[in-house]
Amino acid sequence: MGAALSVMVVVGVVALGTSPATLQEPPPVTSAVPVTMPAPPPPPPPVPAQTTIAQVTGPVPYFSAPDGIPVGTIPVGSWWGQTKYVPVIAEAPGWLEIRLPQRPNGLTGWIPATSAQLSSTSYGILIDVTAHRVRLYHEGVPMLDLPAGTGTANDPTPLGQFYVMDVAPSEGPGWGPFILDTNAHSETITSWEGSGDAFTAIHGPLGADAAIGTTGGAISHGCVRLHDADLAQLSPVPPGTPVVIVA
Repeated sequence: MGAALSVMVVVGVVALGTSPATLQEPPPVTSAVPVTMPAPPPPPPPVPAQTTIAQVTGPVPYFSAPDGIPVGTIPVGSWWGQTKYVPVIAEAPGWLEIRLPQRPNGLTGWIPATSAQLSSTSYGILIDVTAHRVRLYHEGVPMLDLPAGTGTANDPTPLGQFYVMDVAPSEGPGWGPFILDTNAHSETITSWEGSGDAFTAIHGPLGADAAIGTTGGAISHGCVRLHDADLAQLSPVPPGTPVVIVA
């Protein structure tokens, strides 16, 4: 019997430890979501939006601090009168810190709250001696922007934090309908025309309408001059109103 021919076919098997990896689709491309940043707060107004005013009568003493020692007296006299209206700039229990009318510029003091009757104003005046402008604010919002005559280089309008000390009647033609006296004292003039002091007042043009024009100018001995019609628009401003003078 013939020998059988056996043919063995060996099939190679490749063993994989895992099934073939599944291909992943790339994630869809999405647009960046814009981030809305909050708007920055508006800058504070250059004058207070609201000011407490203390009405004081007589030669009231003022102190260095609440419950401190007396260091002076609010003046009375021809310039000052018996009753004054001064802005309150700080408070403590039973005490008020106020701006004072006398020299030196920037003088403040504390008075007992029982010495004053309180009211308030929402007006404020900004005087820019470089731009030669007077700006009236109401509740922190600018209402008027007026050309002004301000002090010269030899007799500059003093800079700082002041207030309307008095609303005085006009002294005649050229002075305007009234005069706003402030407690800003000249730093170069000790006594104006023998008056005993040299206040910065806001008044009429004194014949300098052309020099004031529409852009203002450095034309005065420190006072602030306005066209009569422009000054009349400041009539709602009461004594005690803050006046900020900047360069």
